[in-house]
Parts: sequence; C-alpha cells; structure tokens
Amino acid sequence: MVAKIVIGKSIRGILHYNENKVSEGEAKLILASGFAGEIEKMSFDNKLKRFQHLTELKPSVKTNALHISLNFDSSENIGSAKMQMIAIAYMERIGFGDQPYIVYRHNDAGHQHLHIATTSIQRGGECIDLHNIGRLQSEPARKAIEIEFDLVKAESKVFKQEPGIRPADLEQIKYGKQSTKRQISNVLSGVINSYMFTSVTELNAILRQFNVTADRGQEDSEMFKKKGLIYSMLDKNGDKVGVPIKASAFYAKPTMSNLEQKFEKNKEKRKPYKSDLIARIDKVLLKYQTFTRTTLISELQKQGINLAIRENNEGRIYGITFVDHQNKVVFKGSDLDKRYSANAISKVIGSEDKLRAFLKPSNASRAYLNTNTDVHVKTYLEPVASTNLLDDLLGKSLPEYMPNIKRKRKKRRRGLTL
Repeated sequence: MVAKIVIGKSIRGILHYNENKVSEGEAKLILASGFAGEIEKMSFDNKLKRFQHLTELKPSVKTNALHISLNFDSSENIGSAKMQMIAIAYMERIGFGDQPYIVYRHNDAGHQHLHIATTSIQRGGECIDLHNIGRLQSEPARKAIEIEFDLVKAESKVFKQEPGIRPADLEQIKYGKQSTKRQISNVLSGVINSYMFTSVTELNAILRQFNVTADRGQEDSEMFKKKGLIYSMLDKNGDKVGVPIKASAFYAKPTMSNLEQKFEKNKEKRKPYKSDLIARIDKVLLKYQTFTRTTLISELQKQGINLAIRENNEGRIYGITFVDHQNKVVFKGSDLDKRYSANAISKVIGSEDKLRAFLKPSNASRAYLNTNTDVHVKTYLEPVASTNLLDDLLGKSLPEYMPNIKRKRKKRRRGLTL
C-alpha cells in the first residue's frame, strides 16, 4: 500500500474534487466518521459546513485541510467493507480517529485506491501537529496496516500500480458521459503533478499522449504577449477538436504564470535523472545494428521512453523531445546530448546506416551499461494519486509516513450500505 498526504488550505476544493468524481460515476462515498444524520442524504454544503465549523475555531491556522490517498497493488481486489476497515485503522494510527472525515472509493485508475478528506482542527480549537506527519505517523501506520490486512507491501518488488492517467476520450463526450472540461482537467492534474518539464513544448510532449494539447497562440498574437494559455482535446489524428478552454477556467489554474514557476523548479529537480535517461537510450542503440524511424520509436517505448518528433508540413524535423515515463522527466534532445538534437537527427533519420553510426553510444554510456546490464524498467505509466489541485496551490505532498497515537474516545461512524 502507498499512502500520500496533501496538506492545503481548501477543504472545499478537496470535497469538490471527490464529489465531482462521485457525480461522474468514478467514485463512491463509502464511509463518514463524525457526522450526524444520514451522510448519503446530505448536500455538499452540509458536508462542507461540518468541516468549516471546526476550521472557524482556529482562523489563525490557514493550512488545515488534508487530502489523503491510500493506493493498493494492482493485483489486489479489495471490497468496500475491507476498505472501510483499512481507512478507520489508518486514521486511528495517524492520530485522526476522533476527527470528522469522509472516505471515497475511486475507480478511475487501473489500481484500487481511496481518498480521505479531513481537517486538522479539533473541536476544542486545538490543531493537530502536521510537522513530519508523513515520516513520523503515516509511514509506521502504512507498514502496520499492510501486515494487519495482509496487503502487498509497497517496498516489495512485486508491488505494481497501473496507469492512472486516462487519455481524453471523444466518445465519452459524444454521448454526454463526461464534459470536455472534466476530461482535460483529469489529464492536466495527472501530468502536471507527476512529470518534470521546463517548457510548454515539453509539457505538450506528454499531454499529446493523452489527447490533450496546450496552446499559447502565435508569437505575434495578443494571447501570447499577455501570457494567455488554452487547452484543447485532440482527435486520433492529433488535430484539435471542440472548443478550447482557458487555463484560468480550470480549478487548478494551470496558467502560464503558475507553469513558469514549475518550469524553474523542474530545471533542478530533473537533473539527477539525465544520465539514466541517456544510458537507457543508448541501451537501445546497442541492441541493433540498424534502425528505422519506426523501430527506434518502438524500442524506446519498451524502455518507458516516448520519442516526440515535431516536423513541419514539408516533413522537416525541427524538434525532438524525450519523455521518460520511468523517472517522470522530459528533456529536449539537445539538452541531453548534441547527438539527439533535432538538427542532427533530421539529417540521418531516414537512413538506417547513418542513423546507427551517428547515434553510437558515448563511452560514458557504455561504462554505465556495462555495470548496469540489468536495468529495470518500471511500469510505463504509474498512477497519479493526487487530486486535480496542483500541489503548489493546494499545499505540499508528503510521502507515506506516522506512529501509533492512542484513541481518546469513540466516535460515531456511518458506513454506507455497500
């Protein structure tokens, strides 16, 4: 089991995210603790007011909302009743057993998982200490629960999570099952929270794999000058379809200003993964004597690497981008090595013999591969367990961690009929 805690300032946003999932058939409310009355009959405002009543007791504490996700191995088939018990045990162990909380079971990914919404403000006005809650409370709780409920351990090599970012689906929109905005939002939240990219071009290299694209407009347009940004869905041919939606219209606000802040942070965060990506690219190059364009793309995909090639109407290549799904990083070809620049590859990509000779692995890569001959490739796309609220806007994500804190008193819980 993998646990993730996102601490933020908006319990309303957390509830909105989960309630929207319920209304779209992608989640089910399975448990409410600390609520009076029939929870399934309560409106959104009823649920929100229960939490706001507590947060108003301590207005000086702005960061008081917790969005917790517990993610299970893809091989596990866990019923809602067992999920209820796991959620109760987890909240008890991290010291939130007496807090009101709501548990949602989600079915929007290849692995089973649940989301918990709660607040750190207690009924006496005190605030539960959240400092190092991941390391000190959540991690011990997670390990104990894995043993207690016989779950696949997160540290074990067999633990596997299936892809959690679903491509935008035109058929879903065509038949009114989902709105364009919701589909794009789901893709954006998964990609922006998970991958390290440093430009809109690099972001699009990922988004286009999920039938979404970001557009700043022409460089001489007013939208570009004013740092405007719109998102559109793509059809199977990669052409834009439907009405584009402004970045500011999404709850997570994936605007240029917010993205530029992530660009700067990601420049440093992705550096440790550069050499590994180069080595895995060169591992492919060592495997064959010759390459066609199709073969190169296909073999890189087996290594969890997507090769995004940008070319104009005349077929001239002007951009090469590598998307590393194993380490969740994106690099422009020239940023990796001059051997992978658009200009260099465009000269040889149609010629098998030239391509093989030109992309000869470097000595550094050979040395790396000689000592790492069994490079393990993780799941092609691991799931995103976060909300559609950007971590930078909601708060910071904490790894899975926490100690046993004795429960002070019993609290009324209402498990829903399953």
